[in-house]
Amino acid sequence: MNRIAIVSALIAFLVGMTFATFSEMRVFLPAILKGAVVTVQVSILSIALFLFMSVISGIGRLSANRPIRWASIFYIEVFRGTSLLVILFWMFFVMPEFGVTLSPMVAGVTAIGLNFGAYGAEVVRGAIAAVPKGQTEATIALNMAPYKRLTRIVLPQAIAIMIPGMSNLTIELIKATALVSAVTLVDITYAAVQQNQLHYRTVEIFFITMLLYYVFAQFVRFGGEALEEHYTRHLSKRV
Repeated sequence: MNRIAIVSALIAFLVGMTFATFSEMRVFLPAILKGAVVTVQVSILSIALFLFMSVISGIGRLSANRPIRWASIFYIEVFRGTSLLVILFWMFFVMPEFGVTLSPMVAGVTAIGLNFGAYGAEVVRGAIAAVPKGQTEATIALNMAPYKRLTRIVLPQAIAIMIPGMSNLTIELIKATALVSAVTLVDITYAAVQQNQLHYRTVEIFFITMLLYYVFAQFVRFGGEALEEHYTRHLSKRV
């Protein structure tokens, strides 16, 4: 908690200094904050889809059921091996050619969530594989059902292992939301570019933009550390 207080104080100090130093911020700041709201919306929805696809595909990648396993592999390889920008273009510009029209928000969230879900699936798969095999063998000896084995024994241990990797991907996801401007969404970055073209306050505008992304990343970082500490402590009590 001391680290959180120190970083929060530092952020508050930087924001205060920014307001004191850059007197014309009131001209462009509202537009950037409006873009920040869009970035937060896209980030939250994309993170939800990213986590869902990561868990489902990561578990599916290890499934003994061949169709499920190959479907998971296909999804992971396609979306992990394709540019996020190209996926965005497909969702927004190409899908209408097949009769499916998506709004800019839906297209952006779907593209980002599916793309990062493919990376997250490998984090989940690696975390599950890192759980000691003796744990699984013990549950088999106890005749525990596969579903209970996964949810009660394997996943609780795997979550503690996957949190750092998933936190890093979440931070990268938030920064990747800047690409949604390609499908007409006015996020932080696009709003900053627009305001710079109007007011020519390059240093101030992009400093604020950088600071906002940094604040978002710190929320994820501290949240991930808190979750990791919680699961590690919980598992140590169970042992």
